[in-house]
Amino acid sequence: MTSPNPICVALDTPDLGRARLFVNSLRGHVGYVKLGMEFFYAHGAEGYRAIANEGVPVFLDLKLHDIPNTVAQGLRSLMALSPAPAIINVHATGGLDMMKAARDAVPAATRLIAVTVLTSLSNENIHAAGFDAARDTAAHALALAKLTHSAGLDGVVCSPHDLAGIRASLPRSFLTVVPGIRPADSAAHDQKRIATPKTAVEAGADVLVIGRAITG
Repeated sequence: MTSPNPICVALDTPDLGRARLFVNSLRGHVGYVKLGMEFFYAHGAEGYRAIANEGVPVFLDLKLHDIPNTVAQGLRSLMALSPAPAIINVHATGGLDMMKAARDAVPAATRLIAVTVLTSLSNENIHAAGFDAARDTAAHALALAKLTHSAGLDGVVCSPHDLAGIRASLPRSFLTVVPGIRPADSAAHDQKRIATPKTAVEAGADVLVIGRAITG
């Protein structure tokens, strides 16, 4: 189930005490907290449990990307976490077989989503990396979203700039988790394709990932 509160706060810190302070302050005000590589690599399963046991659903943002068997086995290990993540993700560029293997490894109670194009990447960045020069980021994200849907995953992580095509082409039940969310007067930092919360929601975002605009 998707939380009725669309706000997901990114706890992008390796400091366990700081993360616990944030989650205690945010309980009752947000739908999710996000734990990423910075936190999980520092504290592992023990740190995850310390945050997850505070009662706010967790988006475990580790962006798995490897051969199908390795990703599936990694996800099976992560599914042993208790309480289980509400949302977990892989990279769509891992391909159809990898995403199908991931789907088999994750029970339906956890929403399995795939990252399309990172919000830090521009058209020039994806073309320099060897992706189709005839596609801009929105077209590339849409192609990856369609692949993700065909693999049976629950949704995608996408830029607010890529939402229109995804919403027009895929079922409304397909979850869109959207980073790059900034209030109108906030700095972009290292993200290039951003939007305000209002603009993202109007475009069809289900979950708004907000980090430094809240935690900073």
